[in-house]
Amino acid sequence: MKRRILCPDHIIVGLDVGTSKICTVIGECVHSALSCRAVHVHPAAGMRKGIVVNMDEMTLSIQNALKEVEDVSGVEINSVYVSISGAHMQGMHNTGAAGIGGREVSPPDVDRVLEAAESVYVPLDREILHIMPAGYAIDGENGIRNPLGMTGEKLEAKVFAITGAATSIQNLLKCCERAGVEVADLVFSPVASAGAVLTDEEKELGVTLVDVGGGTTDIMCYKGGYPRHSSVIAVGGNHFTNDVAIGLKIPVSEAERVKKCFGTATVEIITDSEQVETLVAGQRRMVSRRLLAEILRARTDEFLHLVREAIVSCDEYHAASTGVVLTGGGALLDGLDRLAEMDWGLPVRIGSPIGTAGSPDLINNPVCATAAGLVLYGFEALPGKLYTRDAVTGMFGKVKDLVKGIFKIRKGGIEYVRN
Repeated sequence: MKRRILCPDHIIVGLDVGTSKICTVIGECVHSALSCRAVHVHPAAGMRKGIVVNMDEMTLSIQNALKEVEDVSGVEINSVYVSISGAHMQGMHNTGAAGIGGREVSPPDVDRVLEAAESVYVPLDREILHIMPAGYAIDGENGIRNPLGMTGEKLEAKVFAITGAATSIQNLLKCCERAGVEVADLVFSPVASAGAVLTDEEKELGVTLVDVGGGTTDIMCYKGGYPRHSSVIAVGGNHFTNDVAIGLKIPVSEAERVKKCFGTATVEIITDSEQVETLVAGQRRMVSRRLLAEILRARTDEFLHLVREAIVSCDEYHAASTGVVLTGGGALLDGLDRLAEMDWGLPVRIGSPIGTAGSPDLINNPVCATAAGLVLYGFEALPGKLYTRDAVTGMFGKVKDLVKGIFKIRKGGIEYVRN
């Protein structure tokens, strides 16, 4: 049995709590470099469309997920960075202004204008999760990254704020507290995912992130290096699975397996004669693979339409010169990226955590994007730590370290752990 050590300051844990699964990534900061100590995926219960609907089930899911990753990593987890999503999450812009009287902008001026911009009013039933810088302007000239030393009459700071329903936030925090862990920070899922799968160049030129979870799909638009728009649609991978279960008359668990193993949204490539074996109550039954594809295509068409509407609502849509990045477990449906390109009229790629070339498949997977991003978010927040891509080259460590790791498949979950 491995000796378990208390989670030290240089260990960062990302806990992506979703509708269908909980993905945990343990990152380790050694000599200012970040590597992966363990990754684990565990089924989730007690959440629907990003909202906790059963506190006991959700708490138990978190407890079990943490216990299993603790067992394989030898680390006792006491603090985690946690993701949150749901239709209740909203993004809003705010601007703060201050007069500078024609002189050079000084650090106190910047502090003053940021303080004004961060004074975002929200109703009592909502809480602010993030206030992210979105650039400065001097005398109406936008696009300024660093106004220090510049001269003008009026300095403005722009921020993008993310808010959520206070009850939904508090319920998730309570589940974590009851599971025995402290929440270091609560992070909007696409904010975390963007840090793991988007490049700085994409954010600069313009890109839309579409994170397909089990119960919801999160959308975040970037331009000029800053977030410009966010939205959540209440459709995710579970809706595809439920359609398959109903259409093929099989249990949801079997529908999920069939979807992952044989599913495609590209009906045209499937012949009428192709069959898929299903297992229901111990009985084997053959079903049409083309029917499976038709069911998935119908839901895909609706999904693409909903996402397109959300993207169009973003003012930066026509400036998304680098296109769209699909991530999350739902992005793995065969043919989804190709159909998205045709429907949206934009380049589309599948986003996996950046810098994981040569890493084990479980890590180099869109399923882990949010959890990986949570670790990066925590790494950036370390005292005295300046976040750079060089510092997290291969985010999950160098290949020579990773090949020393092993995969284990155990009841209820899958994990990677570095020896």
